[in-house]
Amino acid sequence: MAQPHVNEPIERAAFPAPLDFADSPLSKALEQPLLLGVFLNMQDIRLTSHPTSNTWTFDYNAKIVQQAEALGFDLAFSRTQWLPKGGYDGEASLDSFIALGAMAAITHRIILVSTIHVLYGPLHPLHIAKYGATLDHIAKGRWGINIVTGHRPIEHEMFGHPQIEHDQRYELTGELFDVLNTLWSSNENFTYEGRHGWRIKDGYITPKPLFGRPVLVTATGSEAGIDFAASHSDLVFITNSSGAGIRETLEDIPAHVQNIKARARAFGREVRTIINPIIVSRDTEAQTREYLEAIIGNKIPGAFGNHKAYASDAHAWRGRADGSRNTGLGLGGNIEIVGTPEQVVEQLVALKAAGIDGVQLNFHDFAVDLAYFGERILPLLKQAGLRL
Repeated sequence: MAQPHVNEPIERAAFPAPLDFADSPLSKALEQPLLLGVFLNMQDIRLTSHPTSNTWTFDYNAKIVQQAEALGFDLAFSRTQWLPKGGYDGEASLDSFIALGAMAAITHRIILVSTIHVLYGPLHPLHIAKYGATLDHIAKGRWGINIVTGHRPIEHEMFGHPQIEHDQRYELTGELFDVLNTLWSSNENFTYEGRHGWRIKDGYITPKPLFGRPVLVTATGSEAGIDFAASHSDLVFITNSSGAGIRETLEDIPAHVQNIKARARAFGREVRTIINPIIVSRDTEAQTREYLEAIIGNKIPGAFGNHKAYASDAHAWRGRADGSRNTGLGLGGNIEIVGTPEQVVEQLVALKAAGIDGVQLNFHDFAVDLAYFGERILPLLKQAGLRL
């Protein structure tokens, strides 16, 4: 690959990506009609006092990922937040970058995606490139980055800098990933001084990632964010800005998904969309309603709440009402799927028909409800043609 001169734009089309390899873990995962993922809570979140086995600990979350892998799930990732004392419901919050990377050594098939705030602190592109290539080899191509630019001023300020303007963050991140892709693919030393401050002199990393680069995920809803995701990422993690209920989601999501995919095609690329439902399900409607009422009836006022007091310029959640017009659940997940196993599958079929390519599932009690999902819902997903 020809090397750009200092200040010369980097040509993106030359960069290999996981989907360019038929045998990459991501290509294999996308053979499934609907990607299945688990969205971990490696954070001391206390939404309700209804009993749950959930903990923030590494051991618990590692077991959940292993449990999901045994059920055939394709993905696992989690949020990371940087908040001051009192910002979490409890005091404990593991870092997703380190924790998901560590799980590479104890799993075999599931793709592990680490959330990284790529503009915080002193992380240099060489650090990210080397760390990423190392984890890629440990995971044999199953590791990726959930790219976050930072929507809260308080988080930027924790690292000693004022918050960067929203659209400019994506400009910086675009150039950063052009540099990273060059480091991951070039067999020559790389010198670059970018428009946005990224500087490298004779940079080089080895080994290279096994399938071009790690899997890249972007969670976004803004125009600038969609353009970045469409030109760089493999998966776009979306939400429904009008509410958490399945009805409004099915009304609003198709146009949103079509826009994202059209933007990617304008860059000569294809992306997949994923969304984060919380699943509440039991065998009968009465049992499901009883479980739901036990959860929301013991909801802790202000839970997962201190962080909501901090300013944010995230576009995806603008104008979104708390909870759902349908259930009032508001207990996690971008959307809420409530019902018997058959009703859950009907809603997942409808999401697929609306253009959603995968779901990152959330549960009130991960160990118990994931086991229930595997026993009662997964077989019906296969019957419906959503899983092979």
